[in-house]
Amino acid sequence: MTTQSIGKKRIKRAIISVYHKDDLPRIAMALNDLDVEIYATGGTFDAIARLQIPVKAVEALTHHPAILDGRVKTLHPKIFGGILARPDHPKDMEELLAYSIPLFDLIVVDLYPFQEALTNGANWDEMIEKIDIGGVSLIRAAAKNHQEVVVISRKDQYPLLLNILTKGKGITHFDQRKDLATEAFRTTSLYDGAIYDYLAQNHTTTQPLRYGENPHQAGHYIGPAHSLPKKLHGKELSYNNLLDIEAAIELISDFSQPTIAIIKHTNPCGCASDSNLLKAWEKALNADPISAFGGVVITNCPIDTAVAKAIHPHFFEIIAAPSFSEEVLQILTKKKKRIILQTSSQLLPRQKTRSLLQGVLVQDRDTVVEQPHNLVPCTLAKPKPKQIKDLIFANIVAKHTKSNAIVLAKDNMLLASGMGQCSRIDALRQAIEKAKQFDHSLENAVMASDAFFPFSDCAEMAYSVGITAIVQPGGSLRDNESIDVCDDLQIAMVFTNTRHFKH
Repeated sequence: MTTQSIGKKRIKRAIISVYHKDDLPRIAMALNDLDVEIYATGGTFDAIARLQIPVKAVEALTHHPAILDGRVKTLHPKIFGGILARPDHPKDMEELLAYSIPLFDLIVVDLYPFQEALTNGANWDEMIEKIDIGGVSLIRAAAKNHQEVVVISRKDQYPLLLNILTKGKGITHFDQRKDLATEAFRTTSLYDGAIYDYLAQNHTTTQPLRYGENPHQAGHYIGPAHSLPKKLHGKELSYNNLLDIEAAIELISDFSQPTIAIIKHTNPCGCASDSNLLKAWEKALNADPISAFGGVVITNCPIDTAVAKAIHPHFFEIIAAPSFSEEVLQILTKKKKRIILQTSSQLLPRQKTRSLLQGVLVQDRDTVVEQPHNLVPCTLAKPKPKQIKDLIFANIVAKHTKSNAIVLAKDNMLLASGMGQCSRIDALRQAIEKAKQFDHSLENAVMASDAFFPFSDCAEMAYSVGITAIVQPGGSLRDNESIDVCDDLQIAMVFTNTRHFKH
């Protein structure tokens, strides 16, 4: 089924079940302005009713009260039938009619704050009650049926929903619904991962490593045994190996298209996406074959025989993928010390910690992955569809490159990057010199920056080497200077409004 055949859809009936109710009045009023029929659960129903906005309790549809102290509210065929039904299936419509089930085309859910409760020191019983069942089920059902249903799965998506309801008049297209469904499954995946980490926390291991950052430093891994990638072959892991493999998994997990990346000292020195994995490998290696020596190769899909044969002659300390066939393992394990790891994005925690000054820093992991609708044009020239794809690609790579970071890309391939510099212009200068070193043409390439441009010099230098499109967060007091230069030089520039520093 094509995007065109699915077409646009207008929101007519919604279910809302949210824990955080900060923006609920604005959402409810916007829905009411569009004559959308609203169903809600428990506290959400009460909050909307207090606004004197028409709302129906889900119990009015299920004819069954919430039971077990609210553990069971929405788990009912009249709810899930209305979410999962397919209007173009006559039998589905006959069954809805027979059982008096209405169709739902908007689901708004904000899950019980499991991670927040953990951070606040909740006890075991409190944590168990913060495991959301009905909300996760609503999200998954709506995401599965995204051909018909809009799913809002986190409170940080409320502004996007308000934009759909106000500027978009409640009309969505397939690509929007698909993007939201993708984010919905990311939401439930991270949520389930946090629960798994909590339940498995007593299964902590202390594993000696080959050494620390240097051979004269001892190193250990302390944490849940399940959080380490599965080693299929090779020597014991070192401290640096684990730092590199975490950086590699974080990078590769942000790509949906088949992608290969090469990581060196936690930075990508090669990365490419292509439906043909062998082509992705060739482009990733060609970005910087010198820096690739001794690095980590990682993919987000199984390595096939052709790719394994291409990788094997080169020296890489680690090769990582979601799975390996026996034939591929026979090729790659011919080098006895080479480490082969089976990896998964599920190994990534919701929060990241770092020891510091005899204490620990804790922060949420950066899970934001910009989509085309997050790119806000700020110049007269607008990026073309091909440039948008390259801008998204470059922005992901920049997110996983040490700050200050500049990434140059074209055709879903990393051409060069500048990283770890104290000034952004030096990062760009480094990237340009690296591209020249390997004869990569920057004509019609794009540039990504992990943070805003404090001056217009980066835009001017980018133009001088042929770059035609730029993505950056924006937010500088001098943004207008860069915008003016881009307008004069006919460069397309977009803002993401999200910074991706990596220290």
